[in-house]
Amino acid sequence: MNIKQLQYINGEWVKAASGETRDIINPFNQEVIATVPEGNETDAKAAIAAAREAFDHGDWSTTPATERGAIVRRITELIERDHEELAVLESLDTGKTIIESRGDMDDIAGVFRYYAEIADKEGGELIASPVPDSVSKVVHEPVGVCGQITPWNYPLLQASWKLAPALITGNTLIMKPSEITPLTTIKIFELMEEAGVPKGVANLVLGAGHTAGAELSASLDVDLISFTGGIVTGKKIMQAASVNVKKLALELGGKNPNIIFADADFDTAVDQALNGVFFHAGQICSAGTRLIVEDKIHDDFVNALVERMKQFKLGDGFDNDTQMGPLISAEHLAKVEAYVNAGVEEGATLAIGGSRPTEAGLQDGFFYLPTLFTDCTSEMNVVQDEAFGPVITVERFQTEEEAVAISNDSIYGLAGGVWTNDIVKAERCAKKMRMGTVWINDFNLYFPHAPWGGFKQSGIGRELGKLGIEEYSESKHIFQNLNPQPMNWF
Repeated sequence: MNIKQLQYINGEWVKAASGETRDIINPFNQEVIATVPEGNETDAKAAIAAAREAFDHGDWSTTPATERGAIVRRITELIERDHEELAVLESLDTGKTIIESRGDMDDIAGVFRYYAEIADKEGGELIASPVPDSVSKVVHEPVGVCGQITPWNYPLLQASWKLAPALITGNTLIMKPSEITPLTTIKIFELMEEAGVPKGVANLVLGAGHTAGAELSASLDVDLISFTGGIVTGKKIMQAASVNVKKLALELGGKNPNIIFADADFDTAVDQALNGVFFHAGQICSAGTRLIVEDKIHDDFVNALVERMKQFKLGDGFDNDTQMGPLISAEHLAKVEAYVNAGVEEGATLAIGGSRPTEAGLQDGFFYLPTLFTDCTSEMNVVQDEAFGPVITVERFQTEEEAVAISNDSIYGLAGGVWTNDIVKAERCAKKMRMGTVWINDFNLYFPHAPWGGFKQSGIGRELGKLGIEEYSESKHIFQNLNPQPMNWF
């Protein structure tokens, strides 16, 4: 495998201080595809010290924004050069289809390109001063040392959302990817080194969250922590970060409603409802796993879903016929199984799926059949809890007000969808839905210009867009009196 399989600290490729390693496996067949260092608190401290030194005494934070942008633009070009290698690594690491991974690499290049293009366009502003003969301005400066913790489902895409804005704003950083899917993150650090990111500015620590990640959260020398992952871990990070009142950026998942009105384009809504859930086997924070369907079309819609789900092709992500790959690990497969079993015990009706496949060729992988529950109500845990797997729950509604109320009945508020040909009704619903993103007649569409983040317990702050720059910036007011006079108070 043509990657370093090492950590990157202070401009050097290094093993773990403990000498320990971790095997990385392909979830399709459990084959070992790489062996990487298993970093811990010691490695994290070394990376933090390097980032602190680079920020406090290096030149990166004062380098002209045009120069920082040029380096990020070079990273974009290198991603495009190594597009296929990165896509193959991502599919090996996560089990997702190669078609999905290639699309991810397009999106990742787009994120770096977007931030490279706006790097020198956020220079602050002059503001009106009430004092004669004075100048008042607001400038934006880097936060400082940034800890970045990324999840296993979209390893490099989530990394790009954090790396690109942190770099163009002049921060230094330590990234800790998920310990089970680090390969493309290692590769992007190789590309950043090739692009000319200075020593100590970007550091990579591998290892588990409770060791390496916890050190980033609790360190007094880290000024910001950006985390994408589960809500339980997010709350622990908030507590740890309070030690020095770090700036926080948290994306903690969702239980995302997808409202289907009777006047929607039926076939398109069915197709997009399936895509909204089963892309990457439902392992997406924005997956539309909570379908809310109008009574008039409920039965027909469910039947159409079931018929389509019967035809799903599970298999190797490198097989062009595969529509859905495996779950990420044996542990996660067990969680999805427990979630489905609990839904049955609660009284939800299992319309299809609910087990591991018995098909030959799938026995070595962490596969789970596409699953659909009907007769669901908002009180059920299976409706309220995030499955993070290929599972749909279906609820009914009769009125627009009921649909919106059901969609908002959740501790989460990441994303949601509305399907109707009545655009006025769609806009009414979108305004009332308490989520960071609402799609109308679409689902799971992202692009770097638009901010991403959640309401309620789905998180704090926003990534992507200009707001993504604000996450990695501090605003400072500078007032200059051009004609100071004595006050004569004494």
